[in-house]
Amino acid sequence: MANLSQFPDGDRSEHRIKLLQLLFIVIIVVYALRLFSMQIVSGEVYRSQAQNIARRTTIIPAQRGEIYDQNFNQPMVLNTDSFAVNIIPAEIPRGQIPEILKELSGILGISEDLLNRKVPPQYYNLYQMVELAANVSFETIARLAERVDTLPGVSWQSKPIRNYVDTGSLSHIIGYVGDITRDELTIMYNRGYQQGDIIGKAGIERQYDDILRGKEGREIRTVDARGRRISGDNNIREPAIMGKNLVLSIDRSIQLLAERALGERMGAVVVMRPSNGEILAMVSYPWYDPNIFNRNDMGAEYQRLINDPNKPFLNRAIQSSYPPASAFKIAMTAAILEENAFPPDQTVECPGEITYGDRVWRCHIRKPGHGHVNLQKALAQSCDIYYWVVVRDHLGIERMVSYSREFGFGESTGIDLPGEITGFIPTPQWKDRRFHEKWLGGDTMNMAIGQGFTLVTPIQMANMVAMVVNDGIIYTPHLLKEVRDPVSGAIIKSVPREVLHKTTDIDPEVFKTVRHDMRTVISEGTAQFPLNIKAVEIAGKTGTGEVGLHDRWHSWFAAYAPYETDTPEEQIVVSIIVEATNKWEWWAPYASAIIFQGIFAQQTYEEAVQALGLQYIMPIQERRE
Repeated sequence: MANLSQFPDGDRSEHRIKLLQLLFIVIIVVYALRLFSMQIVSGEVYRSQAQNIARRTTIIPAQRGEIYDQNFNQPMVLNTDSFAVNIIPAEIPRGQIPEILKELSGILGISEDLLNRKVPPQYYNLYQMVELAANVSFETIARLAERVDTLPGVSWQSKPIRNYVDTGSLSHIIGYVGDITRDELTIMYNRGYQQGDIIGKAGIERQYDDILRGKEGREIRTVDARGRRISGDNNIREPAIMGKNLVLSIDRSIQLLAERALGERMGAVVVMRPSNGEILAMVSYPWYDPNIFNRNDMGAEYQRLINDPNKPFLNRAIQSSYPPASAFKIAMTAAILEENAFPPDQTVECPGEITYGDRVWRCHIRKPGHGHVNLQKALAQSCDIYYWVVVRDHLGIERMVSYSREFGFGESTGIDLPGEITGFIPTPQWKDRRFHEKWLGGDTMNMAIGQGFTLVTPIQMANMVAMVVNDGIIYTPHLLKEVRDPVSGAIIKSVPREVLHKTTDIDPEVFKTVRHDMRTVISEGTAQFPLNIKAVEIAGKTGTGEVGLHDRWHSWFAAYAPYETDTPEEQIVVSIIVEATNKWEWWAPYASAIIFQGIFAQQTYEEAVQALGLQYIMPIQERRE
């Protein structure tokens, strides 16, 4: 560049002006190029960023799928129209928020303390909606609408809730839903769950939550820098997609029949189709009403249920285990026959009691006892002494443990419900580790008749009978039958039967003999009177499990019907436990009789009781119903 001192003063000033003009032109060109780049070349990127900053997304909850019984005619669980009341704290003058919450407390019927916990002072500048109450009736919304001018920041929206149409014993099967917790969100966040989601908490609602929950919708709205909504045409609404409907294997009529047959007795009933593992009924008493979880003030009721010593949330069919008592002799009979441990026609004398070790072991029929009994008569009459002697002296503990596991005891059945326990089959090694004691002959004798350390669940007992019925095959018990489209009702998926276990160690002829012996339990044995049914031939086994030293007994019955058929699909297994906490009635066989009579004679509970002549032994309150 030329030195300005070379120019006269006038020319020097003119040159400076030209340099400044050139500088301005360069700056303008640079800015123009930058603006061109931002608006034209990268304009779409910046526009998208600006829109994202100026928009807020509100989740539109998806309606959960409905749940039906196997007949697919009326839902057992559906969605009911309801409302949720929300508040945007920042839209209320700061000093008025406590007053607004106090007024809302009276309208909504919710304690002021609870509302203040939902809207703490740190939320007062929040422009996001905070839900104050769900399951709000239309009448309450009308009262709010009348005062809308005095309730700034308060709004409401439609929010369907779960309506459990059939309560009672179905509560343990279906379960309930609730807000996702922080701990649950930590585990399930990567599966698409978010804060504020409603998820299944128990039963089918939890087991198949991913199928029932559907896909959430979204409402995208334009807001200002403080998060306040701006009206315009840029708002976007993506509708929610309802979850899939579920069809269960449960038969409503059989479920009600089993529920009434058990009555208000703590225990459980399982009714299963052994040919495919479908659960036709599952009852556990006591139960609870899942609709309590729809209430805004359900806390007190929930605590009452949690603290109830009878544990109404416990599904005793799969989550409680009991000594199997004499029903366990079905498995022991199969083991004795398969191992040729003792000739089935050879007899053992039952004098009513025997001495072993330092104690006297008494059969349930005390002196004079059962006399000389072979294997078939021992099962029919439930002779303890026969099984004590034969299992202790001829079968042995190792083979007894092996056959117990062969029948599925001590292992999960894989039923499609959360929380199943496995029960327990003891071994000499376990006793040594647990108590530092040697396994004795007395332990073997106790286990041989289903006492001692052995624990099984009612669903496992049903599987034991199913294995005998199916000549050595157990199908995985299941409650889900079909998944259906919520709009068209078309079947999306059918659940096929699945083999849980197939034995190769027991001959089919052994199962045939066991079935015959189980039939003699009904025709000439311990269950002859309560199971005197003309509608169908039954084969099964009673069990009386002693609890402690206070003359308290569990009442078991495990059976199937028809005893013989050319159509295996019509056979049904029933497993019942009536706990020792109830007044002793030896009720399990009678409850089974009512269930079998009701199913195969196509009768209601009242009709079945009348047909069996059991109305005279019912408790007074049941006779009045």
